[in-house]
Amino acid sequence: MSRSAAEVVREYGPFPGVEHVHGVTYDGQHIWFASGHTLKAFDPLSGKMLRSIEVAANAGTAFDGHHLFQLAGDQIQKIDPNTGQVIATIPAPGGGCSGLAWAEATLWVGQHRNRKIYQIDSRTGAILRTIESNRFVTGVTWVNGQLWHATWEDDESDLRRVDARTGEVLETLEMPRGVGISGLESDGGGLFFCGGGSSGKVRAVRRPKRGPRRAAVRRPTRPGSR
Repeated sequence: MSRSAAEVVREYGPFPGVEHVHGVTYDGQHIWFASGHTLKAFDPLSGKMLRSIEVAANAGTAFDGHHLFQLAGDQIQKIDPNTGQVIATIPAPGGGCSGLAWAEATLWVGQHRNRKIYQIDSRTGAILRTIESNRFVTGVTWVNGQLWHATWEDDESDLRRVDARTGEVLETLEMPRGVGISGLESDGGGLFFCGGGSSGKVRAVRRPKRGPRRAAVRRPTRPGSR
């Protein structure tokens, strides 16, 4: 297993009126994050806040190319980003869900204290696969066929590339002590966007170029992306 220090290349925020950053996602133009009672979007170039949608948003966030998905208690909400309306809900896999990602036309859900990642059907919520971790899972993302998740436990946080079949840890990026990750998303290229919990910040972390590439996973079509 490869282990190295995470390289934080930029910090966004803290944002006015934001006490906590939960889930994070990226639509190819804007970074969205869950802040409790609202989903907020900002420009990753300027850091300027652009949008706000009033919706329960206290955990993971994902984007499928057309819609936002937001964890809210025991449900996952499907949201039209243009209108802000919740157009469907599906059950979340048990309590304590944290991270959320879209890949392979399915949703991937991190379960915090149970230390698991579930692949679920995005229409029904049926569990398709379960992966176990040995630390609290606080964020999930896919990039270039690789499954990554964030951990945060005992004041230590890291990013982990894992085998999507076995959960084996293949690579670890260790965050500075005291800097936690509360949500995770890839930009589809060389950066991770990491929620900063009660700091009210989102941090950009450089993704290492090394590491074997697996068969490509279908990511959402992001407007303005490569």
